[in-house]
Amino acid sequence: MKDALREEIAELQGQAVRLRRDFHRHPELAFEEKRTARVISDYLHGLGLDVKEGVGRTGVVGVLSGNGPGRTILLRADMDALPVQEKNEVDYRSEKPGVMHACGHDGHMAILLVAARVLKEHRGDFPGNVKFVFQAGEEGYAGARLQIEEGALEDPEVHAALALHLRSDLPCGTVGMRVGPLMACMDSFRIVARGKGAHAALPEGGVDAILMSAHAIQSLQSLVSREVSPLTPLVVHVGRISGGEAFNIVAETVEMKGTVRTLDTALRKEVPDRMRRILQGIGSSFRGELELEYDFGYPVVENAPAVTELVRGAAVAVLGRDKVLEVPAGMMSDDMAFFLQKVPGCYFFVGAGNPGKGADQPHHNSRFNFDEAALTIGAEIMVRSTIDYLRGAVA
Repeated sequence: MKDALREEIAELQGQAVRLRRDFHRHPELAFEEKRTARVISDYLHGLGLDVKEGVGRTGVVGVLSGNGPGRTILLRADMDALPVQEKNEVDYRSEKPGVMHACGHDGHMAILLVAARVLKEHRGDFPGNVKFVFQAGEEGYAGARLQIEEGALEDPEVHAALALHLRSDLPCGTVGMRVGPLMACMDSFRIVARGKGAHAALPEGGVDAILMSAHAIQSLQSLVSREVSPLTPLVVHVGRISGGEAFNIVAETVEMKGTVRTLDTALRKEVPDRMRRILQGIGSSFRGELELEYDFGYPVVENAPAVTELVRGAAVAVLGRDKVLEVPAGMMSDDMAFFLQKVPGCYFFVGAGNPGKGADQPHHNSRFNFDEAALTIGAEIMVRSTIDYLRGAVA
């Protein structure tokens, strides 16, 4: 069956490209993916799946049942585009000014729809269920968490989860993965420095919130350099600062915003208290205050060993062992982490870079593109992994 599977999926390359290019022409921002959801829903209904719309606002969920009772595996694709003005000169370029699929989500949806078509044709070959989850609002809006709250992991209960991401910095024809932490958490914080206004010529009468903020920004880096092992990645980044009233006034308030990234879940829990200790000390020494608001955003993306090795085996079957790469963990993030907090699973990368086809620009870039040959590679790995899992390859 598996040899025939490759030919069957290869024959769907044209359909995968058409789907991807249609999504690319009509990008929609987070939680605005109404047309996108309609296209997905119509496609899944056409396959005879049990379809639910509006799961996580504009998300879509389709369920395919196999040849009998068994476990359920979730396959996820993100849907949202980015507020980027496309500069690619292609006939399928975005038709919506200022909005573009600049992160490959158009490809992810096409891959999952093709996988759904193939698995539907082979539903007699495996027990259990496949839940196809098309998720809105990945780009900073935690759409996965919303879908979980609205029952995406229930009815039927999900036992494992898979997702992929196309990567323009990995050559097309390769796959990258690793067991354990793959991507960092994405937390955010807001710090407000409160001082006392005064004339710049009489600074002794005030408390300079700008000077206090400068010391705070510098001192927060001691968390990285002096309180954490050099072998443990941690980012504490202040990316925005605003404050002050005029050039000749001692600033009374300053607002700072930033992000924290780490691959260590235990360390993540400690960071807010460590930040507060530093900020309280600085505020006290300047006779002012530094208030911290900390938001735990996306968790660490952690791949379960057994499921990841199952996907690795499927990738080897598709591409050969030398094309399946062990990739280092990175400090980017993805809200697939919410699903992987609840059930074991694997998030992996599908190489889609090809300089010869202009597919070598970074993600979120106005000239981002990918080699569409990666579409059927991703679909085949998804299909093989799903069938193997439901047949009991992972206990």
